[in-house]
Amino acid sequence: MEIISGVERRRRWRVEDKLRIVAEAERPGACFAEVARRHEVSRSVLWSWRKEVRSGVLVAEETPSFMPVQIAPERTSMAAPPSAGITAPRPAADASVERDDRIEIVLADGTAVRVPETVGTAALRRVLSALRG
Repeated sequence: MEIISGVERRRRWRVEDKLRIVAEAERPGACFAEVARRHEVSRSVLWSWRKEVRSGVLVAEETPSFMPVQIAPERTSMAAPPSAGITAPRPAADASVERDDRIEIVLADGTAVRVPETVGTAALRRVLSALRG
């Protein structure tokens, strides 16, 4: 006998888990009801997941991949001649000590993305996937 002493809440399933369970239910010889019971999910929810997979709604997230990286010196732009009375800032004694707090990503087609090093991974992933699309 199982006694539930509180409000039952919905479980939140990760996409990877849903896909793994649906794949298990679709194996030849698998008993759909047994797979649902083993993973403690209702058959109707499993049927819904299966329908979402077949219609392309439930898909695996794109896995991150490594891209070749080349570190290149920063390009200098043509600076305008200093105006009278305005002096240009003096460069630091040791230019190699200066920090550049941005990340520059140049794609194969020449598109460049410059972001601060504090950019979130999710935001950067969205920007790069939009550029690829």
